[in-house]
Amino acid sequence: MTTAVAAPFRFFALQVAGTRRLGPSLVRVTFTGPELRDFRSDGRDQSLSLFLPHPGQDAPVVPLELGDGWWQGWRELPDDVRAVMRSYTLRALRTDTLGQTAEIDVDFVLHGVGEAGPSAEAGPASRWAARAAVGDRVLLLGPAIADNRAIRFRLPEDTSTVLLWADETALPAAAAVLESLPAGIRAHVWLEVPHAGDVQELPTAADAEITWFVREGAAAPEVPSALDTVRQTALPSPERAYVWIAGESGQVKQLRRHFVRERGVDRRRVTFVGYWRRGLTEEQLREQA
Repeated sequence: MTTAVAAPFRFFALQVAGTRRLGPSLVRVTFTGPELRDFRSDGRDQSLSLFLPHPGQDAPVVPLELGDGWWQGWRELPDDVRAVMRSYTLRALRTDTLGQTAEIDVDFVLHGVGEAGPSAEAGPASRWAARAAVGDRVLLLGPAIADNRAIRFRLPEDTSTVLLWADETALPAAAAVLESLPAGIRAHVWLEVPHAGDVQELPTAADAEITWFVREGAAAPEVPSALDTVRQTALPSPERAYVWIAGESGQVKQLRRHFVRERGVDRRRVTFVGYWRRGLTEEQLREQA
């Protein structure tokens, strides 16, 4: 059963079709299901909400029977029953011979998951992703219209240079954005990841200079590792630059301040998204919203 929410978004009941480890900190989970035929997205940094089951549950518990009242009903469920909700980015979609979506990929960051498996520090979504197996069931709240408000990357027509910064949580979005860039666009890209094994080949038609910053397993610093390098990067036409920065909210704010105040980029040409905040869980962030 599916329930329309606020168009253009709706629920999709999906199953895991496969998983692939991308590095020490990342795993790609492929989802499929007949309801994906109605899934539409123009990609880029498309935001999704995934609802995951707790250990011992065969499916996530979301009261879809309440229709538009599902959100309040979900919040009122006991903590150990209510489905775990997490925000992710669409990494890729594949269509069938009729042009309908057949599979989607979502990349998960494995916080607190090592070679021996999840540690006490691992969150519920990381634990789920580390153990995901073919057939596991999830619910996804996603788009039924390709161009929707959960896509934040909006490239102005006169853009000559794209400036991207992301940590590991925003790496899937940054990779999808890079794939969408046309030839003739110059891009400066700064990506911060925990381990050297997390560095990936990122295809793009743009003239892109990609710089990786590896923390060697250390926690994310309060100041972005890339900040000094960003400051030293020449920006000949700030009035034609477009900036997209996403990751830990404190670091995002520092970089936005740099581009707007120090480099003179029009704030309307800066897209910034705090995917997480140091010291807070997604539930705590949601309570503050």
